[in-house]
Amino acid sequence: MNIVYTTNDLFCAKVGASICSIFENNKSADDITIFIIGQSLSTKNIKNFSILASEYHRKIEIIPLDNLNKFIPFTFDTSGWNPIVLARLILDHLLPESIDRILYIDGDTVILRSLSALWNTDLKGNVLGGCIEATQSKKRRISLKMESDPYINAGVLLIDLKKWRSEQTGLQILNYYAANNGKLFANDQDAINGTLRQKITFLPPKYNFYNIYWFYPYRYLKKLMRGAYYYDLNTYEDSLSSPAIIHYLGEERPWRKGNHHRFKKEYQYYLSLTPWNKEPEESGWQTYFFCWDIFNFCMKPFPALRYHIIDTLIPTFLHWRKKQLKKN
Repeated sequence: MNIVYTTNDLFCAKVGASICSIFENNKSADDITIFIIGQSLSTKNIKNFSILASEYHRKIEIIPLDNLNKFIPFTFDTSGWNPIVLARLILDHLLPESIDRILYIDGDTVILRSLSALWNTDLKGNVLGGCIEATQSKKRRISLKMESDPYINAGVLLIDLKKWRSEQTGLQILNYYAANNGKLFANDQDAINGTLRQKITFLPPKYNFYNIYWFYPYRYLKKLMRGAYYYDLNTYEDSLSSPAIIHYLGEERPWRKGNHHRFKKEYQYYLSLTPWNKEPEESGWQTYFFCWDIFNFCMKPFPALRYHIIDTLIPTFLHWRKKQLKKN
C-alpha cells in the first residue's frame, strides 16, 4: 500500500498524527510505504518521521519539494492556501516510476479503520477515485461546466498512477489550470474536477468524512446536487455509522483551543502516540468557536439557511486566510 502526503514544516505534527492513525489501524497490512512531499522540512521533523516509522516497522520516505515553479511554469494564486497543495498535480514527476497506484491523503485527517478495501477499489477504467462534496456551490460548478456532474473533494484521492502517466493526466490538469490564468477558487481541486469530470470513480463518503454530514441531512445533500448525488441512502448511513477517514475540513480543527469537533479526541489520541506529543494547541480561537457553536445550534433545524449563510461567507474566510499567509 503506497500513501502520499504533502506538508510544509509547520504542519508536520498533524501529518504525523494522521500517519500514526494509519499504522495503528492497518497492522495487518503486509506493506505500507508513506511518501511525504515536504517543503523546507526541519532536521527535527525529518528525524521525528524516521522515529515514527521505526516504532511501527514501516517505511516513510521524504521527497523534498522547495521549488514548485520548476514543475508549474505559470503564475498561480492559491487564495490563501499554502502552495504545497499543488504537489497533488505533479505526483508523476515526484514519485518513483515503480509506483503504479497511490493513495493521496490530506494531512488534516485521521484514519479510524483498515484502508484495505479502499486500496483495492476497482476504478473501472478511470484515472482516479474521490468522494463527492455535495455542498459545492451551483455557481462554481457552472463555472467548471459541472452543473450536472458530481464535484469531488481532493482531500482523499485513489490514483492509478500508471494510467495518469500514460495519459499525461497531470499535464492536462495543469493546462486547464493555466487556461484559467492560474486562479481557480479551489485551486488544484477545481482543476482536477474541471479536467476529469465524468471520468472519476466515486468513493463512499466514509473515506472522506467531514462535518457536512452532521450539519446537512441526506435529503438536503441530494437536493443540492439536483439529482447528481450518486450515493444511495444505505451508503450514506453506513458512512455515518462507521467513517473510515475523518477529514477536519474548514476552520474547526482539533488542534485549536475551544473547538468541539466530534472527532477531536481521536486526533489527540493519535498525536499522543507520536514524537510530536508535546505539540501545543493553537490559541486565539476561543471566541470564534463560541460563536460557531451557537451558530450551529441555532441553524440545526434550518439546513438551507445555514448553507446559504456559509456559502456567502466562504469568500470572506478565504480572503482572511490569504492575508494571514502573507503575514507569515
